[in-house]
Amino acid sequence: MDWYVRWVSENLLLSAFIQFAILGSAGEVVGIIASKRRPSNKALEWLAKAIVWGFLGILIKYAFTGFKGFLAALVDKGFLPAAFEKITILRALSLSILTNAMFGPLLMVLHRSSDNLIARTKGYKGIEKSLATLAWFWVPAHTVTFALPLEYQIGLAALWSVALGLIMGFTKRRS
Repeated sequence: MDWYVRWVSENLLLSAFIQFAILGSAGEVVGIIASKRRPSNKALEWLAKAIVWGFLGILIKYAFTGFKGFLAALVDKGFLPAAFEKITILRALSLSILTNAMFGPLLMVLHRSSDNLIARTKGYKGIEKSLATLAWFWVPAHTVTFALPLEYQIGLAALWSVALGLIMGFTKRRS
């Protein structure tokens, strides 16, 4: 894993782009297959989706970095006790709640908007299900993510996209 840590450390944004382009797209494919639908055979559509996922990965990298500074500022100004930064699980949970509450909805609307552009469709039907995942999936998942060393956080965040794709795919199968 030394090569991975070195690569991520030396290529912060590029590594975020690549990991999300690959794993985010994989999550979509897995979700489609799990829901017993057929994935699109349009290569340009999948390329566009991978590029969108890559840019979302960069935004997520910025958000992860920024919310760490935000949490530090909240503690520094006395809005939160120092324990929220010093105790690993409290720090991870705080970062996860802040990130998902303040950045998550924006990211989901941006992602849906880009999907709509790619598919040449309109509307946000079902986005409430996506927004609900912030509470039941992303807050716990990112609590684990933020408890890890910095070098592994973006990779795990991207990997969670595969897990959520699978979960959502099976959910769509039943409904």
